[in-house]
Amino acid sequence: MPEPITIEDIRAAASRVSGAVLHSPCHHSKTLSQITGAEVFIKFENLQFTASFKERGAINRLVTLPQEGRRNGVIAISAGNHAQGVAYHAERLGIDATIVMPANTPFVKVQQTRAFGAKIVLTGETIAECKPEADRIARERGLVFIHPFDDEAIIAGQGTLGLEIAEDVPTAEAVVVPIGGGGLISGVAVALQAVLPGAEIVGVESERYASTSDSLAGRSRAHLRNVESKLTVF
Repeated sequence: MPEPITIEDIRAAASRVSGAVLHSPCHHSKTLSQITGAEVFIKFENLQFTASFKERGAINRLVTLPQEGRRNGVIAISAGNHAQGVAYHAERLGIDATIVMPANTPFVKVQQTRAFGAKIVLTGETIAECKPEADRIARERGLVFIHPFDDEAIIAGQGTLGLEIAEDVPTAEAVVVPIGGGGLISGVAVALQAVLPGAEIVGVESERYASTSDSLAGRSRAHLRNVESKLTVF
């Protein structure tokens, strides 16, 4: 089993990504504060070059590659943000990148990822269906697979966002984090528990795609519910 991510891992990641990603601002939202009755701050990760926090994990993973990995290149599966984060920073570092995307990925996302120099492979209808093809290509070409969330370096990179929150809003009582694959909230939770231990960490996901709450409740797989789209907080 891999070792758990520590605050030292995240601080090391912060040092590596400094200058390569933006220390995005946390601005007070008057509108949301009025709606909720709380003092709400928003962290603007959309100001990253590829408009997503995914860059943080991507660059941290890429700069920790051994020389052979850099020389052979990397491969990832993604329909958008992870793809662009890996492709953009791989191009910056002179690393060849291949991205396997679902065949139904919107053309603009394919085009944007290809614009960063990545080779694009379109296959299947879902990210899960892309994985076998990515594994096959990785074996044949000796590429390093860059997982979108289940990777220690990816998680540590995403956790740098938590360090910035603690620095910019040290009085924060709760930090609300969206959950997809879980890489972001994992890294942020480790960071905040170390540097802002009084803050409650709240994970949020769509009730229609509640994979994390399904898992915590012991349901074996996430499923699409015939319900109105709203948020589940746990």
